Amino acid sequence: MAKEEASTDKQFEQVLAECRALFAKKLADYGASWRLLRPQSLTDQLLIKAKRIRSLEIKRQSLVGEGIRPEFIALINYGIVGLIQVERGFADTVDMTADEALALYDHHAAEALALMKRKNHDYDEAWRMMRVSSYTDFILTKIERVKEIEDNGGRTTVSEGVGSNYMDIINYAVFGAIKLGD
Repeated sequence: MAKEEASTDKQFEQVLAECRALFAKKLADYGASWRLLRPQSLTDQLLIKAKRIRSLEIKRQSLVGEGIRPEFIALINYGIVGLIQVERGFADTVDMTADEALALYDHHAAEALALMKRKNHDYDEAWRMMRVSSYTDFILTKIERVKEIEDNGGRTTVSEGVGSNYMDIINYAVFGAIKLGD
């Protein structure tokens, strides 16, 4: 079991490195323009990406030529953006440098990795037995939960908050990217 866990850690880190490289390139092109996204807009962006994955899974054809794996990568990056926005709030102007954005990205990516390691220990690599379509459905469920929390003004009674749901979205999307990369 320890060998498989080490493999999961390595695969997870590789996907996060791929995501970070893309994030850095987009920062070079656009700056931290995502800082202007209000919570609901960010949630809708996550929804669009997850719905496209589900659509492609069902239709088994893409008319724009991009597959499912790039959408999982986008979900990971937007999930990390979401964690930054939860921490910092949205802004009316771009208020951070690329270096600041990357430092925050690295912090939240490390938190996602640490959470995956804890959960993977407790769940004994169960994610490997799951279908990729289940990751999609779980991500859509998490997005729906975020929408409900936002509609309730951020209040929950017994449930985890928005940040926890973003972390789960990131982790399921990484698992999808790993499986589709194998």
